Amino acid sequence: GSMRIRYLPENLINQIAAGEVVERPAAALKELIENSIDAGATTIQVDIAGGGQSAMIISDDGDGMSAEELVAAVDRHATSKLPDEDLLNIKNLGFRGEALASIAAVSRLKIQTHEKGGEGWEISVEAGKKSDIRPSAYPQGTRIEVRDLFYATPARLKFMKSERAEYMAIKDTVQRLAMAYAHVAFTLTHDGARSLSLPVTLDPKARLAAILGRDFGENAIEINAEREGITLSGYAGLPTLHRGTAQYQYLFVNGRSVRDKLITGCVRAAYADVLHRGRHPMVALFLNLPPELVDVNVHPAKAEVRFQDAGMVRGLIISALKHAIHENGFVTSSTVSSYALGALQSTPFSPRPAQYQQQHAQQSYMGTAPAASSYGNLAEAQHALYEHHPSARHETFIEQENAPQNFPLGAARAQIHENYIIAQSEAGLVIVDQHAAHERLVYERFKAQLAQSGIEKQGLLTPEIVNLDEGTIESLMAHKALFANLGLEIEPFGAGAIAVQSLPALLSGKADITKLIHDIADELSENDSASMLEERMNEILSRMACHGSIRSGRRMNADEMNALLRQMEQTPLSGQCNHGRPTYVTLSLKEIEKLFGRR
Repeated sequence: GSMRIRYLPENLINQIAAGEVVERPAAALKELIENSIDAGATTIQVDIAGGGQSAMIISDDGDGMSAEELVAAVDRHATSKLPDEDLLNIKNLGFRGEALASIAAVSRLKIQTHEKGGEGWEISVEAGKKSDIRPSAYPQGTRIEVRDLFYATPARLKFMKSERAEYMAIKDTVQRLAMAYAHVAFTLTHDGARSLSLPVTLDPKARLAAILGRDFGENAIEINAEREGITLSGYAGLPTLHRGTAQYQYLFVNGRSVRDKLITGCVRAAYADVLHRGRHPMVALFLNLPPELVDVNVHPAKAEVRFQDAGMVRGLIISALKHAIHENGFVTSSTVSSYALGALQSTPFSPRPAQYQQQHAQQSYMGTAPAASSYGNLAEAQHALYEHHPSARHETFIEQENAPQNFPLGAARAQIHENYIIAQSEAGLVIVDQHAAHERLVYERFKAQLAQSGIEKQGLLTPEIVNLDEGTIESLMAHKALFANLGLEIEPFGAGAIAVQSLPALLSGKADITKLIHDIADELSENDSASMLEERMNEILSRMACHGSIRSGRRMNADEMNALLRQMEQTPLSGQCNHGRPTYVTLSLKEIEKLFGRR
């Protein structure tokens, strides 16, 4: 019979390949920019129109190509990147030799190039059909113009996302490449409007700050670690600088941006203790390792990689991050103080009419401020002047000879609104949130006790009876031994209740036991597998610490306040509470003088 298996025509082969490499405009662009970087460009300009689909023009000042290279470049599987045909020893970014051919197969492509010391040439390709090459006036480097992407494969067009989504993906691609190549200048325009302009810099942190924002530049810790020939560098944000999504976590492996689950897992593990579960830190990490220890070939767009020893890489990243966080555990993010200062701009004082004074007299200004300006502003502070009962107390211990001002957090001077300790340090003034600060101290003490011999417990004279539904009781009793280790002894008590026989010593006398048990039950119900429980231990300790810490609203005397400050100075990670909020802010004398216009 006739042969039923036939060879695919060349243009179809290329269109299929294009589907792998060039799934959307951003993917095509990534390949082209990588070519420019590989060609030694110092300036790369990207101009796109219509989300990249109607046009993408990439101009660089790199090495350019000769006439023969130009003709070969648009052929499939032709590459300058694999000198010794070893797929593991990959030192270049683009290397599969199919990017240009794939793009040419599905668009109208025009390339102009001018080799250093040679002459300029150009070629056009429409849906895979090459023109002859012609001389070109392009000055130096290469300019590639991709128009009407996917017009040759209408079925693909249907899968294009909105123009805005495609543009955002392109911007993300350019930013990722720019993070890794600070010594190259990048510009991006969309429909004629400039959207990125990143000058050359020799300081990688400056480039990251230009992309991730000034906050990141000011609140990022440098990371530098090495293990058996694998190096990790980059920057990690302080825990008090956090975001609602994990999208600001960037990992580069040998200069390539990879979106790897590995990194999100490592970051989560490293920050578990200093950040609330729903918040995510910002990090940009650069991992460099011998090319033979990592396979970048897993994925056509090279977005995922496979490490020969993933465990070791993971260990290196987590320990480097943890070390940096602990070293800087006492520092809180500067954005916190600068934000507060911004809210304190002075306004001219104008006395308020009497009836207004009456109705606002009882409210403290922290209580009435809308959430957005939870730092209060001067106008609100002025109604506070009319409060009948001032809640700031002046202590008489100011004259102490040996006032501990030379400690980092200074000497306590007053407590206001029964929650904030004002301390005077050599550099200026420190405001401490007593509840947040104490919560961290109790939490760290719990962790230390647990690590040594289990949490110290205190028996209750009369057991506390807590009513719960059967399912909850069952899951609590299943972890009875674990709770005993946490200082909580519980027994079933008839139907629908448990009896709490002992509490952690740190909590006795101040915890609302019923609420504590309910909190822990909630913590368990979110994830009831025993393996998860180990990871959740810290969450449970954190909930317990919250119950055991000095409540907002509790008056403290001078000795208690100073004791709290000294403990904070000795406790790791005391710069933020267990949820990543700052426990204190400092205002330097300079900043205070600025507020009063004494420059």
